[in-house]
Amino acid sequence: MRILLSLMLSILLFLQARLWLSDEGMHEVWRLESQIAERTIENHRLAIRNSALEGEVFNLKEGVEAAEERARTDLGMIAEGETFYMVIRKETQSESLEKQNINAPFSMPISSVMVE
Repeated sequence: MRILLSLMLSILLFLQARLWLSDEGMHEVWRLESQIAERTIENHRLAIRNSALEGEVFNLKEGVEAAEERARTDLGMIAEGETFYMVIRKETQSESLEKQNINAPFSMPISSVMVE
């Protein structure tokens, strides 16, 4: 009886050690649970994006306003009777230096190059 009890206790200890200490035990369960949580959040974000896209597709199929908005923003079109105003902001000194590309290695205008 004592041998059977010690055998069962050793088997129990072995199984518990394998469950808690091996990579295939609880560590794997916790890793999979964290992956499930990440995927759930990503799926929720994608579901929101998909519903917004479905609404946009419906508006493009059924309504004229969405098509007009796309034409205005993407193609720069204006409707009849509208006046187009372009607002140009004044350049700052740093923006003008970036356009001149001051940091570029030696550069010289073509007109000032002497040909021999």
